[in-house]
Amino acid sequence: MGWSQGLFRALWRALSKEAKEHVGTDPFGNKYYYIPEYKNWRGQTIREKRIVEAANKNATDYEVGDIPTEWEAWIRRTRKTPPTMEEILKNEKYREEIKIKSQDFYEKEKLLSKETIKEHLPPPVQTQIKGHASAPYFGKEEPSVAPTSTGKTFQPGSWIPQDDKSQNQ
Repeated sequence: MGWSQGLFRALWRALSKEAKEHVGTDPFGNKYYYIPEYKNWRGQTIREKRIVEAANKNATDYEVGDIPTEWEAWIRRTRKTPPTMEEILKNEKYREEIKIKSQDFYEKEKLLSKETIKEHLPPPVQTQIKGHASAPYFGKEEPSVAPTSTGKTFQPGSWIPQDDKSQNQ
């Protein structure tokens, strides 16, 4: 089936006037082609194409990162010109430097955080629980019948209802 498929492709290219122009190759061995806009045998205008022929012919062997970012940007038409090998190598070197710097920063931050956490944390405070803050007698021993006041704050006395029997009589 391989030879018949190749023959069919060659025949199709001859009839469709599709001419691949080799643009470049990446460090992984992938080849990139550009097919300019053309008119087919029926007179239809076919827009330009950008194609990659993977070094791994099996589609199941493809993994993320097999195509460099610069070439992927060219294939997806986010950049107009194909990248050069120097540009790819320069960007790869820059990415490695960033990885090393971030790893160093992460390790330094990890060491500093262990040291400074102990220094900056205040000692634990012992608290005494005396009741709920919304209670009218918060902080007092017992509620008093008489109201109390200290000038700035007013604390009403607690009202204790009488028995039901004494109210009815």
